[in-house]
Amino acid sequence: MKILGIDPGYDRTGIAVIEKDGSKNALLHSECFTTDAKWPFYERLVAIQDRILHILEEFKPDALAIETLFITNNQKTGMRVAEARGVIAVAAAERKIPIFEYSPPEIKAAITGDGKSDKAQIIKMIGLLLEIPPRKRHDDEYDAIAVALTCSAIEK
Repeated sequence: MKILGIDPGYDRTGIAVIEKDGSKNALLHSECFTTDAKWPFYERLVAIQDRILHILEEFKPDALAIETLFITNNQKTGMRVAEARGVIAVAAAERKIPIFEYSPPEIKAAITGDGKSDKAQIIKMIGLLLEIPPRKRHDDEYDAIAVALTCSAIEK
């Protein structure tokens, strides 16, 4: 089973593809996709959609796992992230790919056993759960890996 994990955003979108084989997971791909802040917002959404469509075509995942929206003080940013999530979800839904959503505490609990884990703990556990080629990764990329692993652990 291949799982596409997404940490949604309109500035940076974390993308990861893992393959689950029994109780083992392998990382097939991960990246932090960025859009240019100088572009009009809707052009940024098109760029995100195009990248997701490319990933869907290349890896043909069986499921999409996406982090739920977490709105802090900036509602405008939250609404824009919600629009990016919508573009991503529609791309998967049009291809009849099941979509699973997880909150940050659910992801933290699935990865570390503690829903209040910090980023360093999550990154350490990802390294223990997957054999990842060494390279510097952006936090959004690790978040996408974590949401994919959460789906692998929870969904049958």
